[in-house]
Amino acid sequence: MPVTVANHSIDEPRPLKVITVGAGISGILAGIRLPQRVKNLVLTIYDKNPEFSGTWYENRYPGVACDIPAHSYQLSFEPNPQWSQFYATGAELFRYWKGIALKYGVDKYAKLSHKVLEARYDEAKNIWSVKVQNLITNEIFIDTCDIFYVAVGTLNDWKWPDIKGLKDFRGQLLHSAAWDESFDPTGKSVAVIGAGSSAIQIVPAIQPKVMNLDNYVRGKTWICPPILQEEVDKHNADVNFEFTTEEINLFMTDKDHFLKYRKAIEDEIQSGHSSTFIGKDSDTAALIFAALMQKKLAKRPEIFKSLLPDFPPICRRLTPGPGYLNALVQDNVNFITTGIDHISETGIVTVDGQLREADAIVCATGFNTTFTGRFPIYGRNGVCLNDRWQGYPETYISLAVDGFPNMFVAFGPNAAVGTGSLSMMLEKVCDYVSFAIQKISNEYISVMEVKSDSVKNFVEFCKQYFQKTVFTQPCQSWYKGGTKDGPVIALWPGSSLHSIHVFDHPRWEDYDYKYVNDNPFEWFGNGWSNIEKEEGTDRSYYLNPNIVDFPPVPGKSI
Repeated sequence: MPVTVANHSIDEPRPLKVITVGAGISGILAGIRLPQRVKNLVLTIYDKNPEFSGTWYENRYPGVACDIPAHSYQLSFEPNPQWSQFYATGAELFRYWKGIALKYGVDKYAKLSHKVLEARYDEAKNIWSVKVQNLITNEIFIDTCDIFYVAVGTLNDWKWPDIKGLKDFRGQLLHSAAWDESFDPTGKSVAVIGAGSSAIQIVPAIQPKVMNLDNYVRGKTWICPPILQEEVDKHNADVNFEFTTEEINLFMTDKDHFLKYRKAIEDEIQSGHSSTFIGKDSDTAALIFAALMQKKLAKRPEIFKSLLPDFPPICRRLTPGPGYLNALVQDNVNFITTGIDHISETGIVTVDGQLREADAIVCATGFNTTFTGRFPIYGRNGVCLNDRWQGYPETYISLAVDGFPNMFVAFGPNAAVGTGSLSMMLEKVCDYVSFAIQKISNEYISVMEVKSDSVKNFVEFCKQYFQKTVFTQPCQSWYKGGTKDGPVIALWPGSSLHSIHVFDHPRWEDYDYKYVNDNPFEWFGNGWSNIEKEEGTDRSYYLNPNIVDFPPVPGKSI
């Protein structure tokens, strides 16, 4: 490649256009951090929903709440001392995340009610062509960008369960991820299918209102003690407790107290990594969880026997499930482990031939967790990412794929955490992507593509790492794409703190690059800096105390 003198200053970054898909947490972070860190940026954020907040807009079923303490599920730079509950409700989380989007002006980049239908990489022009549908007008158009950032998340592609006769049911059919808010369960006979995170929240929320509740559970699951059990016990161990007005006022007026409280929660959340390995800590957790479950199910020991797993805790996603076990032992609840044969016009028929009639059926049966099935993305040579990810979704540290240049993924394969802080990890992924795009702009890179060996090495590390963990034990989990014994495709191969270190220290050498105008010194510009071209600029900025890196003097405090 020939070296030529470019026609721009060295500190004049390359103009870039970025398209982000998704206006949930990762999309909101992109709308904050990318304009902050990348100059000459044009950013567009598309989302199929009419609102920000992603999962917290979509999930509105009774009892929907965060299953980790609210003070951990927030941004590092936007602490909220006014959470009303230890496990914040979905409505409160929606308000928090939407409020952040509006506070930082993310709305000016967002085109909501716009569904991305397809994305294709144009190798000749080094751009992405993105097909978008305006869901209000139904207009379909093509937008283009230099950088394509996929931030659609994992648990948002919901599906109906594959049960014969499901659509024959004449009562009200609901899905936890597409809830009909006009539905009133009061005085009705309701069937809830599932015992995952959503069902565990729905059952105690509607149990006091219904005449009868049938909970169909085909698998086993651990119900863990709440994080910071002693904090929950101060209020009420069986409910999603509310903070008192005095506590909230103290959080708001005493920043040191609030930070100490928040850090205590975070320290606890970041201290469970050892229990993800097969061995003593996992065995101890199993004994503790089993004792809790047995105690709460003392009135119905048969339920304890049916629920108690034969796999270790954390093999599947843990949930504290406040109130779930208490609801199961109430007189108007039936815990049904007999398999479902089909659904009739009036209710559910189990494999033993028994019909249990219902006014409403709630399917809390989850999502497509294979990382395929969403809109098609075509990379080099027309390769479709859905086809590439069939069987095993290969990535480099969860966010880049060889053959798909200038594309990054937020909360992609191997990005979730088994323990630790998810919100902090999402922040760090966005930081990494923002610095990658900054690098592309500042260094006049036309193509940034992760090396195939980098992808292969990460995949091989994942396979070896997970062999010693509880995640590979025989439990059906979305961590393994909904399978019982498949590869672990959803989780980060390490602790949450481990991931933070990785994203804080990018290895740019794991990528291949091509440069604008095929000039490897395009970034060098024309020998000028913008500072010396403009009148009134500070041409000795390097002497400013906030710029100078003062080294410590031995024996003297700074």
